[in-house]
Amino acid sequence: MIKVKGVQDIVIKYGYKLCLLIVLGIITYGCNNQSSLNLNKLTIGVVSYGEGIVSLSNYERLQQYLARKTNSIVELEPTYNELQALEQIQRKNWSIVFAPPGLAAIAIGQELYTPIFPLEKISNLERSVIVVKADSDIGKLGDLSNQTIALGKRGSAASYYLPLYDLYGLTLAKVIFASTPKQILQLISEGKVKSGALAEYEYERHHKDFPNTKFRILHKSRWIPAGVVLLSPDIESNQQEQIKTIMIEAPTDIAADAGYIPTFQVPDYQEFIKLVNKVQPLEEQVRQTPATLIIQQEERESSEN
Repeated sequence: MIKVKGVQDIVIKYGYKLCLLIVLGIITYGCNNQSSLNLNKLTIGVVSYGEGIVSLSNYERLQQYLARKTNSIVELEPTYNELQALEQIQRKNWSIVFAPPGLAAIAIGQELYTPIFPLEKISNLERSVIVVKADSDIGKLGDLSNQTIALGKRGSAASYYLPLYDLYGLTLAKVIFASTPKQILQLISEGKVKSGALAEYEYERHHKDFPNTKFRILHKSRWIPAGVVLLSPDIESNQQEQIKTIMIEAPTDIAADAGYIPTFQVPDYQEFIKLVNKVQPLEEQVRQTPATLIIQQEERESSEN
């Protein structure tokens, strides 16, 4: 064993450059073997549809657990529709996002967020439905031409992207945008629109809130992938892995309350991202009156022919 009496002995024996490498190696080893994170601040973003305390309370124990395990301030930030959430994602204001499918497609495909877990509450066997009154004379999608329809906010898979995809090629008299699924049904009930689009599970949840109106499902979309938990690209990759591990090791009841499934595989979003990308060029037309659901380039080519 070689005994080293002091720093001067090391310098004399090995030289300054080698000493510097040794010191840097010790520092790197120490940093990589810290037992806990210190990210200063994490923000959990959720869409609560205005349910306030009832839904946000499901995330409180996860919030406390993450704060303890990461040595960070962890804030919970709700938004009340997908459009508000989309703005927060685009600004990278959210560190961890409990994202329904429409938001997830944009966050993964365009904003480089990383999916880590599927969400339990947003089933992987979910669809968008287009709903009319039971006594409506509308019998097929084509009958919605020149009619007024209610859609959700930009960012919603079931009430925005999928219905626009399925209605492609039609000209609508007008599109009215609702803040919540229940408001879409209310607009149909009051006769302000002929039809509206929302998630099938939201329809099953809310249609009984209108006892004086009987609804009918006109159309069901393709299946929608499950919502996912996302991590911001602003979080360094090693820290992302540590957060993922912490959430995997969370007590079962904490994960269940927050609605994520750490043991299930993240759904493949590639096809759904392509669908959203196809619909996005229609967004300018959707806000016009009437709303012609054809990409402008195709309109020009049609007129030239």
